[in-house]
Amino acid sequence: MPEVARQSQATGDAAPATSRLQSAIQAIGIFFLVQFLVGQFLGDNNKNATSGGSSSVPSFDDRPAPGTQIMNYNQIPQIIAPIWPMNSSLDISIYVAPSILMPPLSSASKESLVLEEKGFALGNWKDNRQVDTIFKVPHEVQKNGTLWAHFYVALQGHPLDPEAKGYDNTKAHHFFYPLNQILPKKKVVKTRKLVGASGDDVPDEGEQEVSGPTFASYYHPNFTMSFIPDSGTQSYVNMHPAIRQYVRLEESGARDASGQNGWYYPILFVNTFWQLRDHMTELNSTVKELPLHIDLNNLANWKFSLYASIGEGQKQNQKKAASGGPMPVGGDGSEFEEFKRVLIDTNIYLLSTTAIVSVLHMVFEGLAFKSDISHWRNKKDNVGISFRTILANVFMQTVVFLYLMDNSDGTSWMILFGQGVGILLEAWKITKTVDVRVREAAPDSWLPYKVTFEDKHKLSETEEKTKEYDEIAFRYLYMVAVPLLGAYAVYSLLYETHKSWYSFVITTLVGSVYAYGFLMMVPSLYINYRLKSVAHMPARAMTYKFLNTFIDDLFAFTIKMPTLHRLATLRDDVIFFVYLYQAWAYKVDYTRINEFGQGGEDEPVEEKLANKPLSAVPDGKPSTANVTGTERTAAKKRK
Repeated sequence: MPEVARQSQATGDAAPATSRLQSAIQAIGIFFLVQFLVGQFLGDNNKNATSGGSSSVPSFDDRPAPGTQIMNYNQIPQIIAPIWPMNSSLDISIYVAPSILMPPLSSASKESLVLEEKGFALGNWKDNRQVDTIFKVPHEVQKNGTLWAHFYVALQGHPLDPEAKGYDNTKAHHFFYPLNQILPKKKVVKTRKLVGASGDDVPDEGEQEVSGPTFASYYHPNFTMSFIPDSGTQSYVNMHPAIRQYVRLEESGARDASGQNGWYYPILFVNTFWQLRDHMTELNSTVKELPLHIDLNNLANWKFSLYASIGEGQKQNQKKAASGGPMPVGGDGSEFEEFKRVLIDTNIYLLSTTAIVSVLHMVFEGLAFKSDISHWRNKKDNVGISFRTILANVFMQTVVFLYLMDNSDGTSWMILFGQGVGILLEAWKITKTVDVRVREAAPDSWLPYKVTFEDKHKLSETEEKTKEYDEIAFRYLYMVAVPLLGAYAVYSLLYETHKSWYSFVITTLVGSVYAYGFLMMVPSLYINYRLKSVAHMPARAMTYKFLNTFIDDLFAFTIKMPTLHRLATLRDDVIFFVYLYQAWAYKVDYTRINEFGQGGEDEPVEEKLANKPLSAVPDGKPSTANVTGTERTAAKKRK
């Protein structure tokens, strides 16, 4: 059979962009899910194995002679054992055809023969063989037909063809398996130019949009075909369905003396576990030839059980999701597909590092959340606080939330929940900074009421300076951000396509958030510069958040995402280094009450004063005067 060079895999369309946090959480969640499934399925597999081992069923050669009448004959065997010994040498041939019916191999087309191997050692873990070839696609397969692979397996030297003279079904067997898959097509979002659209861009009003999923035939060029030599004696009636589909019973229906037990041919597992949707080709009339790469080897039984069980579970989830029913607990398979892609395409050292830092990312995220809330709960004034930055954060996070909702087909509900919690946290900070009031609007206003932000108390001199510096910083920020946003919006409107005007607004705003979001930290840095202090900053929370930015940088080179989103992960690094410089330039002693009357990160001022060692008055007599908290603070600062 002629050999040809292996064809390079098509990379396919880019996978939908995934959130950095989503990728970390999903990878960890799927890792624990795999560990759970290993225990479940391997445990069931151990239960299926008989306690007596292979001795509970005699060898096939020791079976009752053909024609012997067996009492209590059971059509369905209870216990099954391998028909051929583990060290057998096998001959294998594989033909491709559009039908489950095959003519005699002597008259079969030579072009349909894609694999022919002699003397393959069953149970020899070092016997690995590879075949690369190209075959013509049958006309029926081009029209959504099934491409069948016909497997002919026999003990070495025995006929493979069931139509051949001397064929013995105890020494050979034939089965078939589909090489293509019927999968739902990826949902294509119809977009158009909102301004200056040509005739081709304008959608046909009479065109009916297909409701529900549409299916197509897909083919992957790589197949791993593995014999399972150590499957041993099994309980057939208790076998997991995902594993049972690969077990083929001996065709003559022979039983042992009890009439309850039988035998099965060597399991040949067509392993499609590592096939990615991105590497598949849709079969249609334009596809004339297809490449095929086959790896033929032996696979341990525990690996076979794991691959078959998880793979079948994912297929069932995909079917349920495609049927339009409720989303299965395990998702529609896209998350697991992304997880497999990372395992295949990522360097093992980078992957191991990513697995470790994924856990650290979750830890730092939790610590940052806790420290941020603690800092704001204990904050007594508005010194150093950029109120406009908080409002801007609420707006930007809301824009990102609406964008995720607009593209909810590729967004996990876990990400939407996390984004919503972030919005609520920023809104809570507003209530800690100012009083939100609903007041009657001016007589000439269109609305009867308006929302106002009022100071909680009379601002101190430093708080007034903070408010002034915040206004100055945002004035310059507007000069930079507004023209950039306008230019990007005009470009997007003229040259890019969108689903609707609403989608255009949300996409443009979220693009600006990704590209210029780091500008929102500039007012805080400007306030630090003018006050010559960083004592009012939540140092611990910021440290945890900035540590997460470096983890995000690592994800940016591991997880598939748009270039704009990848560059956005580097923006916080710039802010972090500027903040580090300010922290070095404006030293803070967190063991003392700072110049703004604050007692450190998380320790209230009252606690610091209570923990201060007692000291005697100059004349040696204890003081009975009542000292106020303000006087204690002033004394502390003078000291």
